Amino acid sequence: MENLTNSGSSGRLIIVAYRLPFKLVRENDQVRLFQNSGGLVSAVLSLVKDTRMPKFNTSEKIQWVGFSENTREELEGQSLANEEFQAHPVFIPEEVNENYYEGFCNNLIWPLCHYFPSLARFNDEYFEAYQTANRLFFEKLDEILEPDDTIWVQDYQLMLLPGMIREKYPSNKIGFFFHIPFPSYELFRMLPVRWRKALVDGILGADVVGFHTNDYVEYFLKAARLVSEYGNKLHYINMSNRIVKVDSFPISIDFEKFNAAFDEPEVMQARNDARQSLKEKVIFSVDRLDYSKGIIHRLKGYQRFLERYPEWHEKVSFVMVVVPSRDTIEQYQQMKSDIDQTVGKINADFGNIYWQPIIYQYRSMPYHELVGMYTASDVALITPVRDGMNLVCKEYVASRKDRKGVLILSEMAGAAAELGEAIIINPLDSQDIADAIKQAFEMPVEEQTKRMDAMRERIKDYDVFAWTNDFFTQMTMLEQEHDRLRQVFLNTSGIDAIRQAYEASTDRILFFDYDGTLAPIVADPAKAIISEDVKKLIGEIAKRDTVVIVSGRDKQFLGDLFNDLPVHIIAEHGALVKTKGSEEWMLNADYEEGWKESIRPIMDMYAKRCPGAFVEEKETSLAWHYRTADEKEYATRRAQELLWQLKNYIQPELNLQVIDGNKVVEVKKTAFNKGTATRMFVDNGSYDFVLAIGDDTTDEDMFEALPDTSFTIKIGDDLSAARNHIRSQDEVFHFLTFMVSSVSE
Repeated sequence: MENLTNSGSSGRLIIVAYRLPFKLVRENDQVRLFQNSGGLVSAVLSLVKDTRMPKFNTSEKIQWVGFSENTREELEGQSLANEEFQAHPVFIPEEVNENYYEGFCNNLIWPLCHYFPSLARFNDEYFEAYQTANRLFFEKLDEILEPDDTIWVQDYQLMLLPGMIREKYPSNKIGFFFHIPFPSYELFRMLPVRWRKALVDGILGADVVGFHTNDYVEYFLKAARLVSEYGNKLHYINMSNRIVKVDSFPISIDFEKFNAAFDEPEVMQARNDARQSLKEKVIFSVDRLDYSKGIIHRLKGYQRFLERYPEWHEKVSFVMVVVPSRDTIEQYQQMKSDIDQTVGKINADFGNIYWQPIIYQYRSMPYHELVGMYTASDVALITPVRDGMNLVCKEYVASRKDRKGVLILSEMAGAAAELGEAIIINPLDSQDIADAIKQAFEMPVEEQTKRMDAMRERIKDYDVFAWTNDFFTQMTMLEQEHDRLRQVFLNTSGIDAIRQAYEASTDRILFFDYDGTLAPIVADPAKAIISEDVKKLIGEIAKRDTVVIVSGRDKQFLGDLFNDLPVHIIAEHGALVKTKGSEEWMLNADYEEGWKESIRPIMDMYAKRCPGAFVEEKETSLAWHYRTADEKEYATRRAQELLWQLKNYIQPELNLQVIDGNKVVEVKKTAFNKGTATRMFVDNGSYDFVLAIGDDTTDEDMFEALPDTSFTIKIGDDLSAARNHIRSQDEVFHFLTFMVSSVSE
């Protein structure tokens, strides 16, 4: 890891988020900065201060671009910096900000991403304001950006910004992190077509895109495929001239801060006070007022517990703290009213003069009081109906230095993927919550400790500082991947160097893809026929050199086309091989029969639903062609849906590979590919010149498998493992003609 993290940028780190890291308070004509101590602020500071992290320019402060509630006039001439940060306020007109932040962000994106589509408001002025606000953030960034700066854009308020930055500053490194759930495609597609495409393309302006969980990653990748037609390979999206890495980075907390707080005097006092004033069993929850937090469902679960298990009456105190949020909005006022009434009813139905079942407070909690309650409670009850991560549960676990307590956690929280030792519940199931509370109360201390130790160890290992390190390490690794896949178009001197190497060698082997390399790509694959000039040239080369045609085409097509040439043929992506002079095709020894019956019906169904598409059954693969489909855009969408379904349907034990080719979706066995087949030829000879030319994604296997001394050439400008590029298929003939020009028959 050392070599990765030490090779980072020497420029500044620029954070762009909706909010600045501190409040700006004007006192006596001076602006004072009150920095918050949130997790993101701490994590960002660690990027510069910790020597293990990627290197930024330590002589520069962290630059932070964010919205300011102060006016431009109020901040005129004021120093907006402290020891660590330099603030760059963005001024958004009030009407624009209302439609942007309260409108598009909070009345549309928030409910849609948290699976409350009935609350989403699709207003045109919202999106217009969202575009305007993102442009204002970009204009502020544009004022300060320098060539080596790294920009890290935060969250759903700024989804258009990475694309804006990329357009004007293609060389700067850009990261983007999405802090809330990314919804399934069925919800995301509710957005108007123009909006959803703008959001996906905007996010893909970044180099690295981060989400909290792999589910969110997969949902975004599906959206990228179906909305903007970008496929992916192992979470890498090839954008032709660059790569985007999309991955999960589960945000965490400062473990040591919460762990150490257990012994702080103020915390100890708060813990003792709580224990003395509450019943023998204490349940604690704390949330911001929001419909995504499942507060009413939690109360109903506790009510069911009291109904079903009366033996716990007068022995339990449920301390529920709700932190005020957006309470000027009618919907949130109604939510608070519902909570107030439900709490009142439960206390009236079950409580008495000696016992109040729920102690409910609507306020913010000071840090020492919060940790005091974390460490005083027997159970933390955390039941969001949807949450990007939920850090409260991690804070609870980290604060339990005594290794006791039980975490009850909603399966809908992103954190549930990491904290499997918690009692995981369905937040909409009252009986499930009730049973979980009973199980928690009856859990032996030894089991509490065992579960708590496992969760604490995980949070300690992957704390908020590891989170930031992980994200920026991926950015550095991506830079190295770009270097590996860099585009080097052959110029005159490059072509001449290949010609000289060809001339100087005596035992040569040349690999040629067919479609898009020897023959042009055409709408009907059956009409993609090699020209007489190219075929004659290949024949002349094959008289003195070993020539191998490497294609995904079936053996019948290739055999008929090249039967009069002294060439070897690899068909169906390496499954079938016919050697020069032989009439027999050899089937790869690793090929297994019997898999097509389960795949063919899926492809047939998609062909029926997409006029012009058809299924080709080859001996060792199935291909769904859509180049001749009537509606190109519709066919592309169907192809992406087919890819998604096949990748989710195919079980690992089937050993099948789904190939996203050039206007074709193909399924074949994974035991062989163009790489394994071409490598077999090379390994069985003693060649001093190896050349391979191809244009498709399947040719990448060939480029990667061949020896480092090989000359590998990609046709087109897509990023590739090939060491060189030529721009188009029609240049292949001229390149080969020049390469062999000095070698006599």
